[in-house]
Amino acid sequence: MKIAVCIKQVPTREWQPRLNDDKTWIRDQDASFEMNEPDAYALEEALRLKEKHGGEVVVCSAGPARVAQVIREALARGADRAIHVEDDGLASADAFVTSGALAAAMQEEKFDLTLTGLQSDDQGFAQVGVILAERLGQPHATIIMEVQVEGGALRVKRELEGGWFQWVAMPLPAVLTIQSGINQLRYATLKGIMAAKKKDIRKATVPAGLTSKQKIASLYVPEKGKKTHLIAGSPAEAAKELVRMLRDEARVIA
Repeated sequence: MKIAVCIKQVPTREWQPRLNDDKTWIRDQDASFEMNEPDAYALEEALRLKEKHGGEVVVCSAGPARVAQVIREALARGADRAIHVEDDGLASADAFVTSGALAAAMQEEKFDLTLTGLQSDDQGFAQVGVILAERLGQPHATIIMEVQVEGGALRVKRELEGGWFQWVAMPLPAVLTIQSGINQLRYATLKGIMAAKKKDIRKATVPAGLTSKQKIASLYVPEKGKKTHLIAGSPAEAAKELVRMLRDEARVIA
């Protein structure tokens, strides 16, 4: 079974964002980066499917040269090889451009199954996997919590609203977007880190004519502030007014 896993490098959660001069994205040179968390769960699920059914796991990523950091991490965890669509413009690209760059690089590989994280921790649009499936001409399912391979087909468990789940039968090849928490993540071993240095990373380029469908007009860091409000009256009256404010204005109680 030949499985592709699309991974993204995102700013670490502990880093305090600093915006660029145009206020349209972050200052990359000031940031620290890590693998997108939902993508890490997609990678783990792919590795488990390989261990159970055999085959190959190929990580695919689109972004600048620094993305090699998370690619090597994925290889150290157990992926067999990688495809890197390298371009500085992909650092803040929208889902349409990112999926187009990935699809062009992946098309010739003829993957049986493609896994992506449900969404990215930076932009969070949850669209790359869906658009990628359309570009590859394959069926897709989202918010996946369990994957079962049965012969030449899939049976997947989707998370719905209100604590409900849905089982869906799908043909192969297919694209799935994986929900965080589907499994228990593994860490790279010393043996895996050493082995990753010898694994192949194929470089690919962005196809000509690929243009964004959306534009970030402006970003800003939320301002923190506080306001003191004095409630007049007797203790009983003040308590009654406080409850009303919490219920009707702050809406923190019912």
